Amino acid sequence: MATSRRDVLKLAAAGAVGLGLPPGAKHLAAAAASQTAQPAAAQPAAAPVKPLRILILGGTGFTGPHQVRYALARGHKLTLFNRGRRPQEWPAEVEELTGDRNTGDLKALEGREWDVCIDNPTSLPFWVRDAGQVLKGKVKQYVFISTLSVYAADRDVDADETAATHEYKGADPMKETMESLQKNMELYGPLKARSEREAETWFPGITTIIRPGLIVGPGDQSDRFTYWPLRLERGGEVLAPGDGTDTVQIIDARDLAEWTIRMVEKRVFGTFNATGPDYRLTMEEMLLGIRAATTAGAKLTWVPHPFLEQHKVQAWSHMPVWIPPVPDMIGFSRRLVTRALEQGLTFRPLAVTALDTLAWCKTWPPERREKLRAGLTPEREREVLAAWKAQQE
Repeated sequence: MATSRRDVLKLAAAGAVGLGLPPGAKHLAAAAASQTAQPAAAQPAAAPVKPLRILILGGTGFTGPHQVRYALARGHKLTLFNRGRRPQEWPAEVEELTGDRNTGDLKALEGREWDVCIDNPTSLPFWVRDAGQVLKGKVKQYVFISTLSVYAADRDVDADETAATHEYKGADPMKETMESLQKNMELYGPLKARSEREAETWFPGITTIIRPGLIVGPGDQSDRFTYWPLRLERGGEVLAPGDGTDTVQIIDARDLAEWTIRMVEKRVFGTFNATGPDYRLTMEEMLLGIRAATTAGAKLTWVPHPFLEQHKVQAWSHMPVWIPPVPDMIGFSRRLVTRALEQGLTFRPLAVTALDTLAWCKTWPPERREKLRAGLTPEREREVLAAWKAQQE
């Protein structure tokens, strides 16, 4: 079972959609509540010269609460628009408006004006269209949080924002729903790309498109990074994928959130890849960095990609963060972020992200820690390691 770009993108999309607004995502309420104890800023939040009126569509999911707290610390006035299903305590006054973009209920936004709108949760083009119909001419900047999954190919190393994006090939992008997306995760990249174009149609010249990579840290319910701090903290022999030299890219949700707020303070427009770090990070360096933070003394056993495939251990899901260097995926974790760095994107140390993630995990109930949504179970890991050792004899 060869690793394919299609398989990896399906898994990436499933995780991203799981962090959106599908009905029944009850675990997100607990995640949002637990995030309130997390530090908001990587650097002192000096008040900007001019406070902004910021509208955040969403605001209570993964990155949204970090945006809110950081913006409040910098003196901005915040309005949140969402379904009101994940209430939070904020450190200062926040206006909260209730509506449902899935049903077209945006009445609470009518007749209002803001300096900036940050659109966090959108995966569907009609959500952008509906927001555009209400907010066109009512905001001075529209920030659309997109994804690196919009790119049509991952064959090229060090590709930048000019690389080709997906084209939607269905019947009507405006009729796609969360249900249709959940049934066909291959739509995720094309629908995000189509949403970007919709944003530029409704807010020409004042659109900022941010394309994050894998977002990690406290609050991430996908466990696509969280697996590694928890596994390394447990100690013992750890199955590690590949040979350690494969490149990985991640960004702490707080770094992404804080940089987004600084971008609106400067009114920067355009399209930006947003992932990290600002150097080439290998899988081995990431795991050793996390291990050093946990001090548990875990031992890494590197297992080659062909053997993992033979034993049905999937990249990205069973071995989170990691993508093997197969031809059509070689550039997946090698996207250039030069434009974002030039606009002040900064990164917390890996150890800080790992330790804060572990601290957040300690707030989970025991049953949540025992059933991670990514990675291998202890039993499966031991089974694969035993098979690998047997082959070496």
